[in-house]
Amino acid sequence: MTISRWNLDPTHSGIHFSVRHMVIAKVRGRFDAFRGTLELDPNDLATAKVDVEIDASSIDTGVADRDAHLRSADFFDVESFPTARFLGARMESVGGDRYRLHGTLTIRDVTRDVTLDVEHLGASKDPWGNDRVAFAGSVSLDRRDFGLKWNQALEAGGVLVGERVDLELEVQAVAAAAEVAA
Repeated sequence: MTISRWNLDPTHSGIHFSVRHMVIAKVRGRFDAFRGTLELDPNDLATAKVDVEIDASSIDTGVADRDAHLRSADFFDVESFPTARFLGARMESVGGDRYRLHGTLTIRDVTRDVTLDVEHLGASKDPWGNDRVAFAGSVSLDRRDFGLKWNQALEAGGVLVGERVDLELEVQAVAAAAEVAA
């Protein structure tokens, strides 16, 4: 078995989220800056290990005031905790090209076990001769589990910001030159 190192291609990847606003609508956003590596045998994805670091200050919902609030101590507290990190330790096949990626997610100073639903989208060679792999993943999280507890009660009932955050990822990774010993 040959384990290869793959680097995330941030220009062809995305980390997006959505959360309920005022119970009735969704706000969507993304993180613009992140980096990561995968270590895997393309013929046996169950061997995959993932390490992704997200620049929390790169959060972008398209509204500057909201983004500033999300960067504040009420939410991500980027001055004290500039990055979030996902470490994927085990891929479990659930049939076909679908997997569960088990790992830990650290936001602020809180680390929790999480499991992403992952689909292997395929592998290909780009026009410059680089090998690429692609994956899509998703997970729903309770933001309060990571210390993101700020909220405001609404006069009509409910809260301003939903507790569940849905994360969606589309990633491409490019094979690195050196291989990692299995």
